[in-house]
Amino acid sequence: MSEHQQFLTERDKIDFFIQKGYRIHSVNEHLDGATVEFVHPNGNVTEALLISNANARKYFSSLLIKQNSMGK
Repeated sequence: MSEHQQFLTERDKIDFFIQKGYRIHSVNEHLDGATVEFVHPNGNVTEALLISNANARKYFSSLLIKQNSMGK
């Protein structure tokens, strides 16, 4: 898979959770990329994604900054 296609796939997974109302709860950076944990505000439902593409990591970082600037 090309790097751009990998970015699109990972971005779509992130967008899926955001559109369902999930919020980024935590990020764990490691050698394989970053594990992003999402939490749904209407319950104790959590989901985790492994994000390995650098552009996708920048993408979720910008969403996290926006989320934090809007308040919890």
